[in-house]
Amino acid sequence: MSEHAANLLGALALAVTDRTADAVAEAGPSATAAAALSAMHQFLDSPTIDQLRQVLGLTHSGTVRLVDRLERDGHLRRRTGADARTAVLSLTASGRRLAGRVTAARGRVLGDALGALSERDRRTLDRLLGDVLVGMMRGPGATRWLCRMCDLEACGRAAGHCPVARAAAGRR
Repeated sequence: MSEHAANLLGALALAVTDRTADAVAEAGPSATAAAALSAMHQFLDSPTIDQLRQVLGLTHSGTVRLVDRLERDGHLRRRTGADARTAVLSLTASGRRLAGRVTAARGRVLGDALGALSERDRRTLDRLLGDVLVGMMRGPGATRWLCRMCDLEACGRAAGHCPVARAAAGRR
Protein backbone atom coordinates (compact mmCIF):
# COMPACT_ATOMS: atom_id res chain seq x y z
CA MET A 1 0.00 0.00 0.00
CA SER A 2 1.21 3.47 -0.80
CA GLU A 3 1.77 5.41 2.41
CA HIS A 4 1.66 8.60 0.36
CA ALA A 5 -1.79 7.81 -1.11
CA ALA A 6 -3.09 6.78 2.30
CA ASN A 7 -1.82 10.01 3.82
CA LEU A 8 -3.41 12.07 1.03
CA LEU A 9 -6.70 10.24 1.57
CA GLY A 10 -6.54 11.01 5.29
CA ALA A 11 -5.87 14.69 4.65
CA LEU A 12 -8.70 14.84 2.10
CA ALA A 13 -11.12 13.08 4.47
CA LEU A 14 -10.26 15.57 7.21
CA ALA A 15 -10.62 18.60 4.91
CA VAL A 16 -13.98 17.39 3.56
CA THR A 17 -15.20 16.57 7.08
CA ASP A 18 -14.16 19.98 8.41
CA ARG A 19 -15.71 21.91 5.54
CA THR A 20 -18.90 19.83 5.64
CA ALA A 21 -19.20 20.37 9.41
CA ASP A 22 -18.76 24.13 8.89
CA ALA A 23 -21.36 24.21 6.10
CA VAL A 24 -23.85 22.14 8.11
CA ALA A 25 -23.31 24.36 11.16
CA GLU A 26 -24.20 27.37 9.00
CA ALA A 27 -27.41 25.56 8.01
CA GLY A 28 -28.25 25.30 11.71
CA PRO A 29 -28.13 21.83 13.28
CA SER A 30 -25.36 19.99 15.10
CA ALA A 31 -23.56 17.31 13.11
CA THR A 32 -25.53 14.53 14.81
CA ALA A 33 -28.85 16.33 14.33
CA ALA A 34 -27.93 16.93 10.68
CA ALA A 35 -27.23 13.23 10.18
CA ALA A 36 -30.54 12.31 11.83
CA LEU A 37 -32.55 14.79 9.77
CA SER A 38 -30.77 13.80 6.58
CA ALA A 39 -31.29 10.08 7.16
CA MET A 40 -34.96 10.59 7.95
CA HIS A 41 -35.41 12.79 4.90
CA GLN A 42 -33.51 10.52 2.51
CA PHE A 43 -34.36 6.94 3.46
CA LEU A 44 -35.79 6.35 6.94
CA ASP A 45 -39.55 6.28 6.59
CA SER A 46 -41.17 6.72 10.02
CA PRO A 47 -38.33 5.12 11.97
CA THR A 48 -38.44 4.07 15.58
CA ILE A 49 -35.94 5.54 17.99
CA ASP A 50 -34.04 2.26 17.88
CA GLN A 51 -33.80 2.33 14.07
CA LEU A 52 -32.52 5.90 14.19
CA ARG A 53 -30.06 4.87 16.92
CA GLN A 54 -28.69 2.11 14.69
CA VAL A 55 -28.19 4.45 11.73
CA LEU A 56 -26.42 7.07 13.82
CA GLY A 57 -24.41 4.71 16.03
CA LEU A 58 -25.63 6.37 19.22
CA THR A 59 -26.69 4.92 22.53
CA HIS A 60 -30.41 4.64 23.18
CA SER A 61 -30.30 7.44 25.75
CA GLY A 62 -28.27 9.66 23.41
CA THR A 63 -30.79 9.11 20.63
CA VAL A 64 -33.70 9.91 22.96
CA ARG A 65 -31.99 13.18 23.97
CA LEU A 66 -31.43 14.03 20.29
CA VAL A 67 -35.08 13.26 19.45
CA ASP A 68 -36.19 15.38 22.43
CA ARG A 69 -34.17 18.35 21.10
CA LEU A 70 -35.40 17.94 17.53
CA GLU A 71 -38.98 17.63 18.73
CA ARG A 72 -38.64 20.66 21.02
CA ASP A 73 -37.20 22.67 18.08
CA GLY A 74 -40.17 21.65 15.93
CA HIS A 75 -38.24 19.50 13.43
CA LEU A 76 -39.86 16.15 14.16
CA ARG A 77 -42.79 14.65 15.95
CA ARG A 78 -43.11 11.37 17.73
CA ARG A 79 -46.18 9.21 18.04
CA THR A 80 -46.88 5.86 19.63
CA GLY A 81 -45.85 2.92 17.47
CA ALA A 82 -47.26 -0.58 17.09
CA ASP A 83 -47.11 -1.05 20.84
CA ALA A 84 -46.99 1.46 23.67
CA ARG A 85 -43.26 0.90 24.20
CA THR A 86 -42.14 2.21 20.79
CA ALA A 87 -42.20 5.69 19.36
CA VAL A 88 -42.39 6.33 15.62
CA LEU A 89 -40.73 9.49 14.32
CA SER A 90 -41.60 11.73 11.41
CA LEU A 91 -40.19 14.99 10.13
CA THR A 92 -42.27 18.13 10.28
CA ALA A 93 -42.27 20.62 7.41
CA SER A 94 -39.58 22.53 9.32
CA GLY A 95 -37.52 19.35 9.66
CA ARG A 96 -37.82 18.59 5.94
CA ARG A 97 -36.70 22.13 5.07
CA LEU A 98 -33.73 21.91 7.43
CA ALA A 99 -32.78 18.48 6.07
CA GLY A 100 -32.91 19.96 2.56
CA ARG A 101 -30.57 22.77 3.64
CA VAL A 102 -28.17 20.20 5.14
CA THR A 103 -28.17 18.16 1.90
CA ALA A 104 -27.59 21.30 -0.18
CA ALA A 105 -24.76 22.51 2.08
CA ARG A 106 -23.06 19.12 1.90
CA GLY A 107 -23.51 19.04 -1.87
CA ARG A 108 -21.88 22.44 -2.30
CA VAL A 109 -18.83 21.37 -0.28
CA LEU A 110 -18.46 18.16 -2.28
CA GLY A 111 -19.00 19.93 -5.60
CA ASP A 112 -16.34 22.47 -4.71
CA ALA A 113 -13.95 19.67 -3.76
CA LEU A 114 -14.33 18.13 -7.22
CA GLY A 115 -14.15 21.46 -9.03
CA ALA A 116 -10.45 21.13 -9.81
CA LEU A 117 -10.96 17.88 -11.76
CA SER A 118 -11.73 17.38 -15.43
CA GLU A 119 -14.84 15.39 -16.35
CA ARG A 120 -12.63 12.42 -17.28
CA ASP A 121 -10.83 12.58 -13.92
CA ARG A 122 -14.20 12.79 -12.15
CA ARG A 123 -15.36 9.58 -13.86
CA THR A 124 -12.14 7.84 -12.84
CA LEU A 125 -12.44 9.11 -9.28
CA ASP A 126 -16.10 8.00 -9.21
CA ARG A 127 -15.05 4.42 -9.95
CA LEU A 128 -12.15 4.49 -7.49
CA LEU A 129 -14.22 6.02 -4.69
CA GLY A 130 -16.85 3.32 -5.22
CA ASP A 131 -14.17 0.67 -4.76
CA VAL A 132 -12.86 2.35 -1.60
CA LEU A 133 -16.36 2.68 -0.12
CA VAL A 134 -17.12 -0.98 -0.78
CA GLY A 135 -13.87 -1.81 0.99
CA MET A 136 -15.01 0.28 3.97
CA MET A 137 -18.36 -1.52 4.35
CA ARG A 138 -19.05 -3.08 7.71
CA GLY A 139 -21.09 -6.18 8.38
CA PRO A 140 -24.69 -6.33 9.53
CA GLY A 141 -25.27 -4.78 12.93
CA ALA A 142 -22.35 -2.37 12.58
CA THR A 143 -22.77 1.04 14.12
CA ARG A 144 -23.22 4.12 11.93
CA TRP A 145 -24.36 3.61 8.37
CA LEU A 146 -22.17 4.85 5.54
CA CYS A 147 -25.14 6.44 3.79
CA ARG A 148 -26.50 8.31 6.81
CA MET A 149 -25.88 11.69 5.12
CA CYS A 150 -25.96 10.63 1.47
CA ASP A 151 -28.05 12.40 -1.12
CA LEU A 152 -29.75 9.32 -2.53
CA GLU A 153 -30.77 11.15 -5.69
CA ALA A 154 -27.14 12.09 -6.41
CA CYS A 155 -26.07 8.58 -5.42
CA GLY A 156 -28.34 6.98 -7.97
CA ARG A 157 -29.30 4.25 -5.53
CA ALA A 158 -32.78 3.75 -7.00
CA ALA A 159 -31.26 3.30 -10.47
CA GLY A 160 -28.69 0.80 -9.19
CA HIS A 161 -25.67 3.13 -9.35
CA CYS A 162 -24.68 3.00 -5.67
CA PRO A 163 -21.61 0.76 -5.34
CA VAL A 164 -22.30 0.11 -1.67
CA ALA A 165 -25.90 -0.96 -2.29
CA ARG A 166 -24.78 -3.23 -5.15
CA ALA A 167 -22.09 -4.81 -2.99
CA ALA A 168 -24.52 -5.28 -0.09
CA ALA A 169 -27.03 -6.95 -2.40
CA GLY A 170 -24.29 -9.27 -3.64
CA ARG A 171 -23.46 -10.34 -0.06
CA ARG A 172 -27.00 -11.52 0.69
